[in-house]
Amino acid sequence: MTAGEGTSRGPGDGYDKGPDNGPDNEDHSAPDVDWEALSTAARAVLPNAYAPYSQFRVGAAGLVDDGGVVVGCNVENAAYGVGLCAECGMVSALHARGGGRLVAVACVGPDGEPLMPCGRCRQLLWENGGPALLLRTPRGVVSMAQVLPDAFGREDLERGVAGRRA
Repeated sequence: MTAGEGTSRGPGDGYDKGPDNGPDNEDHSAPDVDWEALSTAARAVLPNAYAPYSQFRVGAAGLVDDGGVVVGCNVENAAYGVGLCAECGMVSALHARGGGRLVAVACVGPDGEPLMPCGRCRQLLWENGGPALLLRTPRGVVSMAQVLPDAFGREDLERGVAGRRA
């Protein structure tokens, strides 16, 4: 399945696909992503999730720019605020293998179906994949530019530092 297949988008839903390829003018047909294989990799780590409190197991899989795949699962903690989302584990695995950029990500919930990452994880995905990263969501495949149209990033920090020097 490629990035544009299997989505249900329509006028006014925020994910319109017209001649400009959507609100961010990106071509979501590239790269060629095997979304089913990526989702299968995310489902495969669901049993490894440590979720004794919520019983809400989450798996994530990311396609890296070198063709590799990294995975992660959620890890809860009795001190709820220090639990780790599946995307956090996936990004840690990305850097543990030497880094790279995420190209596409599939996140699945306990039922194995696509799950939208939380706000913190959306920011984490932006940092490690940028605006062109493709994300499989319950509504279809979207770019991070669509998920976080006004994302905070490195440029914001650099602009702030430059302003203090002036």
